[in-house]
Formats: sequence, structure tokens, C-alpha cells
Amino acid sequence: MIQGSMFADVIIDISIDKLDRPFTYRIPDRLSGIICVGSRVRIPFGGGNKEKKGYVTALKDRCDLEDSKIKDILGLVDGSISAEERSFEIAAYIKDTYGGTLSQALKAVIPVKAKVKPVEHKTLVRKMPVDELKALADEAFRLKRTAKERLLRALIEDERIPVSFVTRQLNVSGSTVNSIIKCGAATLESDTEYRKPTVSEIQNSKSISLNSEQETVVNAIGEDMDAGKAGTYLIHGITGSGKTEVYLRLAEKTVLNKKQVIFLIPEIALTYQTLARFYSKFGDRVSVLNSSMSSGEKFDQCERAKAGDIDIIIGPRSALFTPFNDIGLIIMDEEHEPSYKSENTPKYHAREVARKICELSGAALVMGSATPSLESYYRAERGDIRLFELKERASGGSLPQTEIIDLRAELTSGNRSMFSRRLKTLMDEAITSGDQIMLFLNRRGFSGQLSCRECGKVVKCTHCDVPMSVHTGNKLICHYCGDTAPKPSLCPSCGSKYLAAIKAGTEAVEERINKMYPNVKTLRMDKDTTSAKGSYDKILSSFAEGEAQILIGTQMIVKGHDFPNVTLVGILAADLSLGVPDYRASERTFQLLTQACGRAGRGEKPGYSIIQTYQPEHYAILTSAAQDYKKFYDEEMAYRETAGYPPAVHMLAIQLFGPDEKKTSSLALELSDVIKSKGANRILGPAPANIGKVMDYYRFVIYIKNADMDELTSVRNVCEEFLTNKIMNQMYVQFDLDPLNLI
Repeated sequence: MIQGSMFADVIIDISIDKLDRPFTYRIPDRLSGIICVGSRVRIPFGGGNKEKKGYVTALKDRCDLEDSKIKDILGLVDGSISAEERSFEIAAYIKDTYGGTLSQALKAVIPVKAKVKPVEHKTLVRKMPVDELKALADEAFRLKRTAKERLLRALIEDERIPVSFVTRQLNVSGSTVNSIIKCGAATLESDTEYRKPTVSEIQNSKSISLNSEQETVVNAIGEDMDAGKAGTYLIHGITGSGKTEVYLRLAEKTVLNKKQVIFLIPEIALTYQTLARFYSKFGDRVSVLNSSMSSGEKFDQCERAKAGDIDIIIGPRSALFTPFNDIGLIIMDEEHEPSYKSENTPKYHAREVARKICELSGAALVMGSATPSLESYYRAERGDIRLFELKERASGGSLPQTEIIDLRAELTSGNRSMFSRRLKTLMDEAITSGDQIMLFLNRRGFSGQLSCRECGKVVKCTHCDVPMSVHTGNKLICHYCGDTAPKPSLCPSCGSKYLAAIKAGTEAVEERINKMYPNVKTLRMDKDTTSAKGSYDKILSSFAEGEAQILIGTQMIVKGHDFPNVTLVGILAADLSLGVPDYRASERTFQLLTQACGRAGRGEKPGYSIIQTYQPEHYAILTSAAQDYKKFYDEEMAYRETAGYPPAVHMLAIQLFGPDEKKTSSLALELSDVIKSKGANRILGPAPANIGKVMDYYRFVIYIKNADMDELTSVRNVCEEFLTNKIMNQMYVQFDLDPLNLI
């Protein structure tokens, strides 16, 4: 063991199979105190000591290798960085900001987890003159080598034959093909091609003229880009204000400047229409990257990006790490969406990581939403982000006329249907007129829970502390762990036969609609109907082409879609999301309702939106109906500042999980004592999580608030150091900076 010197673990390249295989190097005295985790270094590698670039993943003061086997780091790497090097810098940023290990951060920024063999096309090419081939074919006939004869005569007819045709249609074996090559009759040519995601037939879109508001945004951001002063921008545009056309113009400008564009969307469901708009303008210089693609498709899109074969990539959060060499623009559509936050360690937010990538690349970050996150609008008000407002619909039309229906009054008057009388009247009119309808319910399945009307107990999952949901076929499903069970006929708690399920899911809505309108084609879009590859595009394209008149779905149908024939949107249970025990519940409700209402009236006909609720007086309901973001923002921020929640302050959530309730609780108390000993005073907990058990793991949480993010980083570092030598016994801890969901 060598002591007295400092050493560094260095990885040579960034790939999944190399992350956990670092090489140890000595840090020479002249670089002591200069090299740190994340440094790019020059090192001698291999028997010939060929100089290579590497990345420091850890520092240590001892080494178990013999002194003669340790090589010195040659120096630091200067100059511009490649896409791979940028990935390492981003990983180091994620680790420092969000916690976890550098290896976890590196794995997060690698969009493709393994190398995949390329698609190879082999072709048999005639080499001999035709008369010599005829002689060989005649000889094969005499010797009764029929397969060889078939192949030779095929080569006489066609100079080039795909090997796949030879083996499948001609039924010729590989050994026969090799004999043909060996005798000089033909040669084998091989070429590879990139796998490309399937793109449905897309019509070229018409050229759209920008209105004055859109032109102002494009010109202002474009001028900054031309001047080399690209920054961060927030476009707050009402639904239908033409944000996508602004994105297209900025992307076009970036591509003309020989730079690349990353276009982030919150969900795969939005890919279809976004890709259609971009593909019609940029052709196959556009590609997608998302979790529904095969590993080969994902690998090839990254290879195309590295090779400069594409200019624009479209996809959800992971597309942010596409290995472009010269990024000029990152667009983040629907920037308020919670899916931009990673649910796994490290729990990074794509918005903050995108800002870091743009800082390293000199690129512009353009974020857009009809309902911006409070974090982004808060920064815009403080001048950290440049704000643009789009207050008019690009089509020249107006926002839909929105009505709030008090379901309490409906119930009092005897209407126990899931549809208010006003919504039913408007549905009848829309169907008669041949218009399309969207019905939104923020839950899936046939019901929320199965409860006993005698003892009041709810049937819960045995592995999770949550109610199970009733689905068709008398089946109960846990939407957390996926466990299934048959629907009981008697109450498991008291034995009563009075078990009731409230039919309030998307399946129930679809069933009721089919009874009300048996001759009307309907589509349902939720997690259950979109599990198969390509199902998103199939449902959305079918509805866009008018094959169905009613689309029923969860929140995935209300985000960013543009269907000109939709004149009516019905929100069946507007206040369901208000009951979630989370300080962001009002914000999420406002965003969902505003986005849902905005799907109506985007064509030539006026639109109507109906919000059905039991809380018609709630400010989130009232402001969403009025499409008044600023009024909602002011009221919500007053609450956040009073209660001390983001973005007024920063918050660190420490989440603990373990199979033993007592041991997990004990660890939470120990961590809390460590935090308090370091002077932190705004601590909530430790306490059981809102859902105390999931998949047989008990969950506890500690929250620490502080306006200074560096103070929270210091707290996290102290906790990580404390946990380093702790025997965890199947327990694990996660850190979540400014959490979007309270567990």
C-alpha cells in the first residue's frame, strides 16, 4: 500500500461498461490541489504509454498497487470539449447539485445503455464473365448441385443480388454462397445503415405567417443568438398562441447557422404532432429519442447525432443528453410538466441541467408554456430569465367560453350522472353538428377504490398502503406495484356483503358514453390503452383524422395537442387533484384545467369548456376558467412565501426506505440529529410518508428549508458522509432538491 501521495481514479471513456472500471494514477506535486473530481486529464495508457484523455471520478490518499505500477497524470486537458467530455461535465454538475454518486450521474447522462450491432446489408456481386458463369452452372447441373446451379443462374440474370434474397427466396445455404465466392464467381459487398424510427406519412405543412407577437419573440431571441449573447427565455403564451411556430422559426435559424437543436417534450404522447410539424419542414434531418424505441433505434439516433446526420432531436427528458457536437438551441415545451424531473437518483430537473448545457455550449434555452411553473415565472419576475408574452391565438380565434358547473347543485336537483345537464346538452349539439369532443378525467381504470358500506374500510394492496382499483373482469389492480387480485364478494375486514365501487374511471366514462351514443365512435387514451409500442401515435392520428368523434382520457390528452375540430372539452372531476396532500396541488390543478380548456375552439368554430367540480369557489378553479395565470400566480405565491415553500425558498427532501419499519424510523431519527447538529433549524420531520408503505418498503421523510441552496448542499454532503460507513440492512436513502412530489 502506497501512502504519502494523492491518487486519482480515472476512466478513459464514458460508456456503461466502463464506468465502474477506473484506473488509478498518481497526482504529481505540481498538480496537487488543482485536480479535482470531474477534471479532464491527460494520462499515459497501456504498455506503450500512449497519451489519452480521461476523467477523474474520485480522489484518495492511498493505493493498494505497487509503486512501480502507478503512473503519473501528465496534465490537465485544455481547449474546447467534445460531446463526450460535455457529458462528463454535466454528470459532475448533476452529482454536485442533486447528490448521489458520479457513476449514477454518468449513467443518467448516457442516453444509450449499450452498444448495438449495426444493421448490415450484404450483397452478392457478379465477378466472372457471364459465359464462364454459364459453364459453372452447367457443371453444377451435371453434378446435381441444384442450389449452386440456382444461384449461378440468378447471377447470370442479375449482377447484384441481396444475400437475404439468396437465403430466403432462392433457399441457398451460407456454405453454398461461400463456395461461389471462393471460386471467384462473385464477391460479397457489405454496407450498414442507421435504424430510423418509423415516421407515418406526413403531408408538407402550409407556410404560416407570424403575427406581430410571434415576430417580436423570434426577432428578439434571434438577435441575441446572432450577437453571441444567447440566454434563457420564457415564452408565456395562452393555449393556441402559436408557440410551436416560434420554435420552428428559431430551430430553422439555428440549423442555418450549422448548429443543432434539442427539442424537449414532457411525454411520448406529444411526439406525434410535434414530429409531424418538424418533419414536414426539416425532413429526415429530424429524429426522435424516447423510451418506446428499441435499443437499436436509440443507439443509431445517437450515432447519427455524433456523425452530423441529423440536426434536430425530439424527445422527453433523456433526449437532453443527445451527443450533438455543436448545440445551438434547446427548446423545452410545456416546461411546467413534472415529468421533466427524474424520479430516480440523482433526482435532477431537466430545466436546470438544460441551463448548464447551454452555458457550456453557448446555446439558447427557450422554455414555453401556457401555464409556466412558478419557479420559472418567479425567475422571470426577478429578471433572471427574459419573459415574452403571447396573448392572442395564432388562428385569430378566441379562447373557449368556459363554464363552471357546481356538482353539489346537480346532486341536489336529482342528477346523479357523471355528466351535468349543461355538459350533456353541449355534447348532444356537438355530435349533431359533427364536431369532436374531448372528455378529461384525471384517473384511469374503472374506479378509485372498493369500500365497505358497513365498516367503511377500503380494500388496500397487501404490499402498499394504497387502495386497489377495480377494473373490468372483477379484477383489483394496485397502480403502484402492479399486484392483482380477484374482487372479493365479502368485506375482508367485517365480512359484510355490502362492498361498493364508485365508477369514476376512464373505463366507466367510456362505458357510459357508448350507452348514451351507441352509434358514435369513441377512443380512450390512458396508461392502460397506450402500453403497446406505437399506441400513442395510433390513437392520436386516428382522432386527428376524424375516425372518432369523442376522445376520453387522462391528463395525457390535454397537453399540447392541436385538434381544430374539437369544439367541446368536458372536465368531469376538476377537483380530484386538489385533494392530494402536496403543496403543489393547487398549481397542478390550475395547470391541468387551463391546458384542458385550451384544447377547445382551436379551429374556425368557437369552443366551449365545461368544468365540473364540487369546489367551484376555489381560486385554482376560478382562475383556470378565466385563463388568468397572473391572478393565480399572485395568490399562489402569497401562500408559498407565507408557508416557506419553493420557489420562495429551496427545500431538500431526504427520503428513507426500508423493509423494517422500526429500523428505518431509527435511521431517520439519527439523520435528523446529524442535521440539527450542523445548525439547520427549518426541519420538518422525520415522519412517515403520505403513503407509508409501497411494495413492502416503509417510507419516511425529512424536509429541510433554506433560501440558500449552498446551505442545503452542505446538509446533503454531511448526510452522505454520515451514511458512507453506515450498515444499511436493505435500507436506502434518496435526496431530492426542490421536490415536485411529496412522498
